[in-house]
Amino acid sequence: MAQDIVTRFAPSPTGFLHIGGARTALFNWLFAKHAGGRMLLRIEDTDRARSTQEAVDALIDGLTWLGLDWDGDPISQFSRVDRHREVVEQMLADGTAYRCYSTPEELDAMREKARAEGRPPRYDGTWRDRDASEAPAGAAAVIRIKAPREGDTVVDDMVQGRVVIPNKDLDDFVLMRSDGTPTYMHAVVVDDHDMGITHIIRGVDHLTNAARQTLIFKALGWDVPAMAHIPLIHGPDGAKLSKRHGATGAEAYRAMGYLPQAMRNYLARLGWSHGDDEIMALDDMIKWFGLDAVGQSAARFDFKKLENLNGHYMRSTPDPELLDHWKIYLGHAENGDAVLSWLAAGDHENVALAALPGLKERAKTLVELTESASYLWRQRPLDTDEKAKKILDADAGTILGDLHGVLSAVNDWTAEPLEAAVKGYAEDKELKLGKVAQPLRAALTGRGTSPGIYDVLTALGREESLARIQDQAA
Repeated sequence: MAQDIVTRFAPSPTGFLHIGGARTALFNWLFAKHAGGRMLLRIEDTDRARSTQEAVDALIDGLTWLGLDWDGDPISQFSRVDRHREVVEQMLADGTAYRCYSTPEELDAMREKARAEGRPPRYDGTWRDRDASEAPAGAAAVIRIKAPREGDTVVDDMVQGRVVIPNKDLDDFVLMRSDGTPTYMHAVVVDDHDMGITHIIRGVDHLTNAARQTLIFKALGWDVPAMAHIPLIHGPDGAKLSKRHGATGAEAYRAMGYLPQAMRNYLARLGWSHGDDEIMALDDMIKWFGLDAVGQSAARFDFKKLENLNGHYMRSTPDPELLDHWKIYLGHAENGDAVLSWLAAGDHENVALAALPGLKERAKTLVELTESASYLWRQRPLDTDEKAKKILDADAGTILGDLHGVLSAVNDWTAEPLEAAVKGYAEDKELKLGKVAQPLRAALTGRGTSPGIYDVLTALGREESLARIQDQAA
């Protein structure tokens, strides 16, 4: 019988969804969807100082915005501490773990001695075969794994290939701290086993953990999940993506006006490819995705490529759907509440929908779209930018006075009759079209650049358009 595929995304709640984590979640999601399997969500919240509900909510918010769902309820690692302790007790009983009473000072001395002898600083196994009765009275113990000292531990990684680690390089690492809390290494293994995880897909920075976690799985007689360690994301300069490159969290990209479908497409192509395909529908990504096409080398984040891809999705997204994304963006944007209030009033959503075809042709992000659309909600008399001020001179006032009369006579307030009227006026006056259109644009929008002038006229409607023209007429 074919194996049911179960992946997991297991972030630590740090207050946002890191873009590298978002890519890891996407790969887990695509792999599970491709196989008709499940992706589970585990919040690794054992660090209680950092693990606030707000931090968890931020993770959930980022995943939800990206459209990455999971099966079942999110699982809190901290809530499973009793289970982690139970497994350690089992290992003690089986002789695959032992209590270690070495003091911090003794551990420091071991490290110093190892360094002095040119060896890696490892625990030397002092308590590996000693009886607990030899422990000093009242001494606190950590619990360590009794790791094999001979042979190798092999990780047959689905991306990195066969990785062989000599067991002599893996010391008897700690499973349970002296305060009774599990280490990350131990908790992850117990959780992955209990959740039925078949495939662990995570960043290559976890590859060093893979051998130690394999030792725990084997010590417990559990099946080791398949592992795939995917390349890191680097910044444009080739260094690991960090705060100095700018945005590192998914919410920052939402605030910069990127669409979730563009982010998904872009992140999918960071480290994975399908021929020369750059633009991929979600269904195609799911159909095509496989770990065999994930590369080993780090992927480089290219903001210009993301912007161009986002521009494509802006243009190709149906207007009602784009309006929904726009409203989500506005909910997180500075001064976005004012625009949302305008949209909610009267017939303004329909006004915005009428304007979107022209707006989205010229915008690569929702930030740019909002700026271009701002003519819709500006109050009369309009504030004007420097370029518009220069355009609106005395000659422009005369032209606008004439245009007010010409456009007042247009009965069908749609793009074609409006364009015919403006062009007819320019021909009658023997003026270049730009000499007419530029003052008209400045009067209608208060800006020197804007969406197409006939789009602006139709979006504003007859009454508002004529009033704005009249405001600037001589």
